[in-house]
Amino acid sequence: MHRRELLGLGVSIGALASSGRIAAGAADVAGTTKPAPTGPYSRCFELLDRYVAQHMREMNIPGMTLCLADANGVQRVCDYGLEDLEHRTALAHGKLFQIGSISKSFLSLCLMQLRDEGRFDPHRPINEYLPWVRYDGFDKPITAHDLMTHSAALPDGPMFPPDPAFRYRATAAAGSFFHYCNMGWAALGYFVEKIDNRPLAATLRERIFTPLGMDATEGSINLDILPRVAMSYQPLRNDRPFPRRGALVQGAPIVYAAGDGCIVSTAHDMGKYLQLLINRGEIKGEGHNGRRLVSPAGFELFTHPHIAAEDFGPGAFYGYALAIDQLDGHTRLSHTGGMVSFSSALQVDADAGVGAFASINAIQGGRPSQVAEYALQLMRACRENSALPKFPAASPALKVAHAVDYAGVYTGTDGRSLQIIADGDRLYLLHRNSRVPLEPSEDSENAFIAQHDDYAHYALLFTRGGTDGKGPVMEAGWGEDWYAAPNYQGSREFHAPAEWSRYTGHYRTEDPWVGSVRVVLRAGRLWFNGVTPLEPAADGRFYLRDAPTSPEWLGFSDFVNGDPMLLHYSGYVLQRV
Repeated sequence: MHRRELLGLGVSIGALASSGRIAAGAADVAGTTKPAPTGPYSRCFELLDRYVAQHMREMNIPGMTLCLADANGVQRVCDYGLEDLEHRTALAHGKLFQIGSISKSFLSLCLMQLRDEGRFDPHRPINEYLPWVRYDGFDKPITAHDLMTHSAALPDGPMFPPDPAFRYRATAAAGSFFHYCNMGWAALGYFVEKIDNRPLAATLRERIFTPLGMDATEGSINLDILPRVAMSYQPLRNDRPFPRRGALVQGAPIVYAAGDGCIVSTAHDMGKYLQLLINRGEIKGEGHNGRRLVSPAGFELFTHPHIAAEDFGPGAFYGYALAIDQLDGHTRLSHTGGMVSFSSALQVDADAGVGAFASINAIQGGRPSQVAEYALQLMRACRENSALPKFPAASPALKVAHAVDYAGVYTGTDGRSLQIIADGDRLYLLHRNSRVPLEPSEDSENAFIAQHDDYAHYALLFTRGGTDGKGPVMEAGWGEDWYAAPNYQGSREFHAPAEWSRYTGHYRTEDPWVGSVRVVLRAGRLWFNGVTPLEPAADGRFYLRDAPTSPEWLGFSDFVNGDPMLLHYSGYVLQRV
């Protein structure tokens, strides 16, 4: 799910997080409340709190809730930072956070229960369960397994496209590659509703929340629970790249009940869920010992590494809604979740028997995965009675790896130039006799956000040479502007079909998951938001080529005076601005 933003509140968070405000139990607005360190992990708490404060400063995070758990249950719950930026109010204990795609693992456990009951076969075609679903496989019907492993080769479009005749078609055979697709899990939620004959929220409560004692957790995001939900924030402008210290605005309340991201929970309740994962599906606690939420075979299927998923890191695999990889030689189960104004991370060290859940009340770039990972390493060291892991190095927003690689004067075909200056591990654009800082962008390894209004709408993209794209920097692009490095040896004349120039422009929807798309023509090809190249296909679509197999696409329609008024983005519809 994409980062999105609404209307304005220009508040800087850096100084607010720097106080390291921590609450465990009831929060004190005037100061800090923290219990005396006790228990098997107490010697790591001070180091963890210091790292959380550092991470919040660096990432411009308003507030964070964090839970540590092991096989015996919840070991620590802390709340850090602020909930209300305008009034500088501390984040209160026990607030609900939207956990986003971590919800998928709850839905997956419901599916594993139905499998245990003989009511669900993941290898049957999804259309046998849901005949109305508009998915066409590449060479055979798409199965529930394909959807659960994000391997159906479908784009991540809306569950119900506005055109009733529209159908999604896979671009490759199922299992060919991993491509994250929320839409597939939304369909699986409707399947559970059909089989259980009740709303998904009711199924989640009876099958998961109640047995685990997750009494505060809700299975749908709605306005009735709004007073219990933490105040949250999103970027001020959603028509451009967002820097870490960009202005934030309070997020608007949303209503969401689909299975791909419908759960809101507290850190303490999520600790009970961590305990279940650590105990491999067995429910621990008074009156529960020996009772299983899902069979051993079902849990094994749930956590089996079904498909390679490098999106979750080098060497990572994906199970049924959990990523599986190695952390320091230990098997790790993890997932992240992003909503319009919340971001979460869940991690379990399956070998050491410890887990962490972190959630922040903003959608600030990456998920709080670094916090969860460091918490696992600290807890494992405590269990092993070994030295605590090294304190993580600072990660400043403007730090650029190999900054000198990008330095130089780039020239355009019209004689204009672009001068880039490297100063240690910092990079600057020389603009109007001033040095404009460049911040690495999430959109591409070689993309940077120029912190100046004249360059706000696009990231500055550099292109490297070499067959692997790892060679010297050869070109630079910003929007429709193209510049060559001094060592560039290629053509300086670019040609494209005449009609492509009509497709360029700014398209928008007020759907908070999508926002704006800008299409530009640069160096003879079309680009999505100036960073992702578009590849034309025989059917008139243009496929996004941030990955060579991506099934995401653009199309254009409803031409007026030669220009398309509508852009179709994998089934979403945006209107020309």
